[in-house]
Amino acid sequence: MRQKEIDYILTRMLDSHSNVSDLNLTAGRPFQVESSGQLVPVELEPRFLELTPFQTELFALNLIKRNRRLTETLIQEGSCDSAYSLPGKSRFRVNIFSQRSKYSIVLRQLANKIPTLKDLNLPSPFKMMAEEKNGIVYVTGSTGSGKSTSLAAVLNHINENQAVHVVTLEDPVEYSHPHKKATFNQREMGNDFDVFSSGLRAALRQAPKVILIGEMRDRETVEIGLSAAETGHLVMSTLHTVDAGQSIDRILGMFSIEEEKQIRIRLAGTVRWIICQRLLPKVGGGRVPAFDILGNNLRSRDSILNGESEGKSFYEIQAAGKTFGMTTFDSHITGLYEQGLITENTAMAYCSRKGVVGRGIDSIKSSRGEATTEITGLELDTGGKKRR
Repeated sequence: MRQKEIDYILTRMLDSHSNVSDLNLTAGRPFQVESSGQLVPVELEPRFLELTPFQTELFALNLIKRNRRLTETLIQEGSCDSAYSLPGKSRFRVNIFSQRSKYSIVLRQLANKIPTLKDLNLPSPFKMMAEEKNGIVYVTGSTGSGKSTSLAAVLNHINENQAVHVVTLEDPVEYSHPHKKATFNQREMGNDFDVFSSGLRAALRQAPKVILIGEMRDRETVEIGLSAAETGHLVMSTLHTVDAGQSIDRILGMFSIEEEKQIRIRLAGTVRWIICQRLLPKVGGGRVPAFDILGNNLRSRDSILNGESEGKSFYEIQAAGKTFGMTTFDSHITGLYEQGLITENTAMAYCSRKGVVGRGIDSIKSSRGEATTEITGLELDTGGKKRR
């Protein structure tokens, strides 16, 4: 398979549907794209009803351009990450992985234009994140929830407003930031450093004010990140967690019980923001983000330091911290429903506490004069005999 054929197929896949985020090549399935969160097949000429293992393997080798390091990583570890450019069209983050002795490929489309906070309509804490001078900021969520895009907008705000040195450690580089007011050095894993921990250790000697770590995957990276935050750097990174509060447990889980108290002390002193996000199906098509935001105040620091307790859970702190920019998923999702951006079914499917969102939706319906239940025709039975 020649490079021109690869580029032709990728172009056709991109143009086949609107809002395409991922391209999926799996043996036994046709070419597929993820459009607005749903996998849909792509019609090509000649037709490919089912890709064969040979076709997906050949496609994979062409995408990594027979790179020896990536080929060895794929064989030894079962998967590898790379980047691929479609000239004049788009860039992709590529993951090739083995499943049942066959190779599958997922290409995540990377935006050509660097987003701004205004473009994404991000809540005010994202601007506050960009203005922090030190500490750690975590943006969390599942794969494909828009974490990297949100962080790119934060870095763009720094680039436009602060004359600082920014070092990014990415796998691969997703957004190429031009030099504006800030100076950017963007390093790619595999080409410029081997693993995040060694790249981060080297970054501390490169005199940055801001460090972006693509993902905190292991204990060593977390530990060096804490040290960087403690020595006056602003560290930003991502984690895979379902809400902001769980991020603390995820980090603590990387350390032994004997180390927990010390890590809690370090986290309480360095964590500035933890923002978790989800993408929800939007009324009329497309997707809309929902946010779970935990900020730094006396109550949140105390809960990080001593653990959650009755009346001091992260959820309760977030619910009571709206004046500090905090919010829960449930509160934000209820707000999206009130604005007419999502349906009631979507709100109930993506919320954290169905009871809280259910009451919120009923309150909104009542204020609009809408029925809050489908039960009708109930009457008081007054026909019974009186007791003597």
